[in-house]
Amino acid sequence: MTAGLDTPDRRGRTGLHLHGRDLTGNPDVRIRDVEVLACDWYVLRRTTFDFRHRDGHWSRESRETYDRGDGATILLYDPDRATVLLTRQFRLPAYVNGHPDGLLLETPAGLLDGDAPEAAIRREAAEETGRTVGEVRHVFDAFMSPGSVTERLHFYAAPYRSTDPSPTATGVAEEGEDITVVELPFHEALSLIRSGAIADAKSIMLLQWAALDGPFHVTA
Repeated sequence: MTAGLDTPDRRGRTGLHLHGRDLTGNPDVRIRDVEVLACDWYVLRRTTFDFRHRDGHWSRESRETYDRGDGATILLYDPDRATVLLTRQFRLPAYVNGHPDGLLLETPAGLLDGDAPEAAIRREAAEETGRTVGEVRHVFDAFMSPGSVTERLHFYAAPYRSTDPSPTATGVAEEGEDITVVELPFHEALSLIRSGAIADAKSIMLLQWAALDGPFHVTA
Protein backbone atom coordinates (compact mmCIF):
# COMPACT_ATOMS: atom_id res chain seq x y z
CA MET A 1 0.00 0.00 0.00
CA THR A 2 1.43 3.36 -1.05
CA ALA A 3 0.29 6.79 0.14
CA GLY A 4 -1.13 8.86 -2.68
CA LEU A 5 -1.70 5.81 -4.87
CA ASP A 6 -4.00 3.28 -3.19
CA THR A 7 -4.14 4.86 0.27
CA PRO A 8 -4.70 8.55 1.08
CA ASP A 9 -1.66 10.79 1.48
CA ARG A 10 -1.66 13.53 4.13
CA ARG A 11 -3.89 15.67 1.92
CA GLY A 12 -6.32 12.78 1.43
CA ARG A 13 -5.42 12.10 -2.19
CA THR A 14 -5.30 8.75 -3.98
CA GLY A 15 -4.73 7.75 -7.60
CA LEU A 16 -1.97 10.31 -8.13
CA HIS A 17 -0.22 7.90 -10.51
CA LEU A 18 -3.22 7.99 -12.88
CA HIS A 19 -2.92 11.69 -13.69
CA GLY A 20 -2.02 12.23 -17.36
CA ARG A 21 -2.29 8.60 -18.42
CA ASP A 22 -5.40 9.12 -20.56
CA LEU A 23 -4.23 12.12 -22.59
CA THR A 24 -5.19 11.85 -26.28
CA GLY A 25 -5.01 15.41 -27.57
CA ASN A 26 -1.68 15.01 -29.36
CA PRO A 27 -1.38 12.01 -31.75
CA ASP A 28 2.41 12.38 -31.67
CA VAL A 29 2.55 11.63 -27.92
CA ARG A 30 1.75 8.25 -26.33
CA ILE A 31 1.87 8.11 -22.53
CA ARG A 32 3.48 4.86 -21.36
CA ASP A 33 3.90 5.20 -17.60
CA VAL A 34 3.40 7.67 -14.75
CA GLU A 35 5.41 7.23 -11.55
CA VAL A 36 4.85 9.28 -8.39
CA LEU A 37 8.23 10.22 -6.94
CA ALA A 38 6.96 12.35 -4.04
CA CYS A 39 3.61 13.59 -2.70
CA ASP A 40 4.38 15.13 0.67
CA TRP A 41 2.33 18.26 -0.16
CA TYR A 42 2.67 18.89 -3.88
CA VAL A 43 3.26 16.04 -6.36
CA LEU A 44 6.43 15.15 -8.23
CA ARG A 45 5.89 12.67 -11.08
CA ARG A 46 8.07 10.99 -13.70
CA THR A 47 6.20 10.38 -16.95
CA THR A 48 7.52 8.09 -19.68
CA PHE A 49 6.11 8.65 -23.16
CA ASP A 50 6.77 7.95 -26.82
CA PHE A 51 7.22 11.01 -29.02
CA ARG A 52 6.98 11.15 -32.82
CA HIS A 53 9.43 13.66 -34.29
CA ARG A 54 8.84 15.75 -37.40
CA ASP A 55 10.83 13.31 -39.54
CA GLY A 56 8.46 10.54 -38.47
CA HIS A 57 10.67 8.52 -36.12
CA TRP A 58 9.57 7.69 -32.56
CA SER A 59 11.68 8.06 -29.44
CA ARG A 60 11.09 7.04 -25.82
CA GLU A 61 11.27 10.07 -23.49
CA SER A 62 11.03 10.62 -19.74
CA ARG A 63 10.25 13.89 -17.93
CA GLU A 64 9.73 14.92 -14.33
CA THR A 65 6.85 17.29 -13.62
CA TYR A 66 6.09 19.18 -10.42
CA ASP A 67 2.37 19.63 -9.77
CA ARG A 68 1.48 22.28 -7.20
CA GLY A 69 -1.92 23.13 -8.66
CA ASP A 70 -2.95 26.22 -10.61
CA GLY A 71 -2.89 29.75 -9.24
CA ALA A 72 -4.02 33.33 -9.76
CA THR A 73 -2.46 36.77 -9.42
CA ILE A 74 -3.79 40.32 -9.59
CA LEU A 75 -2.55 43.84 -10.25
CA LEU A 76 -4.28 46.30 -7.93
CA TYR A 77 -4.07 49.85 -9.29
CA ASP A 78 -5.39 53.32 -8.58
CA PRO A 79 -6.01 54.99 -11.96
CA ASP A 80 -6.49 58.46 -10.45
CA ARG A 81 -3.20 58.56 -8.53
CA ALA A 82 -1.34 56.23 -10.96
CA THR A 83 -0.25 53.88 -8.18
CA VAL A 84 -0.11 50.12 -7.73
CA LEU A 85 -0.37 47.97 -4.63
CA LEU A 86 2.28 45.27 -4.27
CA THR A 87 3.43 42.95 -1.51
CA ARG A 88 6.85 42.08 -0.13
CA GLN A 89 7.51 38.65 1.37
CA PHE A 90 10.33 36.17 1.88
CA ARG A 91 10.77 33.54 -0.85
CA LEU A 92 13.20 30.78 0.09
CA PRO A 93 13.72 29.43 -3.48
CA ALA A 94 14.79 32.88 -4.68
CA TYR A 95 17.04 33.31 -1.64
CA VAL A 96 18.89 30.04 -2.17
CA ASN A 97 19.30 30.87 -5.88
CA GLY A 98 21.12 34.16 -5.45
CA HIS A 99 18.56 36.79 -4.47
CA PRO A 100 20.28 39.03 -1.87
CA ASP A 101 17.70 38.66 0.92
CA GLY A 102 14.84 36.64 -0.57
CA LEU A 103 12.36 39.49 -0.03
CA LEU A 104 10.50 39.86 -3.33
CA LEU A 105 8.18 42.64 -4.44
CA GLU A 106 5.18 40.94 -6.01
CA THR A 107 1.60 41.25 -7.13
CA PRO A 108 -0.77 39.41 -4.74
CA ALA A 109 -1.12 35.76 -5.72
CA GLY A 110 -1.94 32.30 -4.48
CA LEU A 111 -3.05 28.80 -5.42
CA LEU A 112 -6.65 28.14 -6.40
CA ASP A 113 -7.06 25.42 -3.73
CA GLY A 114 -10.23 24.15 -5.38
CA ASP A 115 -11.81 27.57 -5.96
CA ALA A 116 -12.57 29.16 -9.33
CA PRO A 117 -9.75 31.53 -10.37
CA GLU A 118 -11.73 34.74 -9.75
CA ALA A 119 -12.88 33.58 -6.31
CA ALA A 120 -9.34 32.53 -5.45
CA ILE A 121 -7.79 35.87 -6.37
CA ARG A 122 -10.41 37.76 -4.38
CA ARG A 123 -9.48 35.62 -1.39
CA GLU A 124 -5.76 36.12 -1.89
CA ALA A 125 -6.08 39.88 -2.39
CA ALA A 126 -7.96 40.16 0.89
CA GLU A 127 -5.47 37.97 2.76
CA GLU A 128 -2.35 39.66 1.37
CA THR A 129 -3.39 43.32 1.14
CA GLY A 130 -6.42 43.63 3.41
CA ARG A 131 -8.45 44.97 0.47
CA THR A 132 -11.84 43.76 -0.69
CA VAL A 133 -11.67 43.63 -4.48
CA GLY A 134 -14.62 44.85 -6.53
CA GLU A 135 -14.98 44.20 -10.24
CA VAL A 136 -11.99 42.34 -11.66
CA ARG A 137 -10.70 42.06 -15.22
CA HIS A 138 -9.28 38.79 -16.52
CA VAL A 139 -6.14 39.66 -18.46
CA PHE A 140 -4.61 36.38 -19.65
CA ASP A 141 -3.43 32.94 -18.52
CA ALA A 142 0.14 31.64 -18.73
CA PHE A 143 2.22 28.56 -17.97
CA MET A 144 5.01 29.98 -15.84
CA SER A 145 7.65 27.25 -16.13
CA PRO A 146 6.36 24.74 -18.71
CA GLY A 147 9.57 22.73 -18.88
CA SER A 148 8.99 21.19 -15.45
CA VAL A 149 6.08 22.77 -13.53
CA THR A 150 2.45 22.11 -14.50
CA GLU A 151 1.07 25.31 -12.94
CA ARG A 152 -1.09 27.59 -15.06
CA LEU A 153 -1.45 31.09 -13.61
CA HIS A 154 -4.59 33.20 -14.15
CA PHE A 155 -3.82 36.93 -14.37
CA TYR A 156 -6.28 39.61 -13.22
CA ALA A 157 -6.38 43.36 -12.66
CA ALA A 158 -8.67 45.53 -10.57
CA PRO A 159 -8.76 49.10 -9.28
CA TYR A 160 -8.52 49.91 -5.59
CA ARG A 161 -9.50 53.05 -3.73
CA SER A 162 -6.98 55.22 -1.95
CA THR A 163 -9.56 55.87 0.77
CA ASP A 164 -9.58 52.19 1.79
CA PRO A 165 -7.42 51.49 4.84
CA SER A 166 -4.34 49.43 3.99
CA PRO A 167 -2.56 47.46 6.73
CA THR A 168 1.22 47.49 6.70
CA ALA A 169 1.53 43.76 7.41
CA THR A 170 -0.78 40.96 6.32
CA GLY A 171 -0.80 37.25 5.46
CA VAL A 172 -2.08 34.05 7.04
CA ALA A 173 -0.09 33.52 10.23
CA GLU A 174 -0.95 29.82 10.36
CA GLU A 175 0.81 29.40 7.00
CA GLY A 176 3.90 31.27 8.14
CA GLU A 177 3.15 34.32 6.02
CA ASP A 178 4.57 37.71 7.00
CA ILE A 179 3.64 40.09 4.19
CA THR A 180 4.29 43.81 3.88
CA VAL A 181 1.95 45.90 1.71
CA VAL A 182 3.81 48.34 -0.55
CA GLU A 183 2.14 51.15 -2.52
CA LEU A 184 4.23 52.58 -5.37
CA PRO A 185 3.76 55.10 -8.15
CA PHE A 186 3.35 53.12 -11.35
CA HIS A 187 6.35 54.76 -13.04
CA GLU A 188 8.51 53.82 -10.07
CA ALA A 189 7.37 50.20 -10.25
CA LEU A 190 8.43 50.11 -13.92
CA SER A 191 11.82 51.55 -13.02
CA LEU A 192 12.25 48.82 -10.41
CA ILE A 193 11.85 46.24 -13.18
CA ARG A 194 14.65 47.92 -15.12
CA SER A 195 16.92 48.00 -12.07
CA GLY A 196 16.17 44.40 -11.10
CA ALA A 197 14.54 45.32 -7.79
CA ILE A 198 11.33 43.71 -9.07
CA ALA A 199 12.43 40.28 -10.23
CA ASP A 200 9.21 38.29 -9.92
CA ALA A 201 7.95 37.09 -13.32
CA LYS A 202 4.20 37.41 -12.74
CA SER A 203 4.60 40.95 -11.40
CA ILE A 204 6.75 42.00 -14.36
CA MET A 205 4.17 40.58 -16.76
CA LEU A 206 1.27 42.43 -15.14
CA LEU A 207 3.12 45.73 -14.82
CA GLN A 208 4.20 45.60 -18.46
CA TRP A 209 0.64 44.71 -19.48
CA ALA A 210 -0.58 47.78 -17.57
CA ALA A 211 1.85 49.95 -19.53
CA LEU A 212 1.25 48.38 -22.94
CA ASP A 213 -2.44 47.54 -22.93
CA GLY A 214 -3.86 48.24 -19.47
CA PRO A 215 -4.89 51.17 -17.28
CA PHE A 216 -1.66 53.14 -17.80
CA HIS A 217 -1.44 52.65 -21.55
CA VAL A 218 -0.83 55.94 -23.37
CA THR A 219 -2.13 56.12 -26.94
CA ALA A 220 -0.19 58.04 -29.56
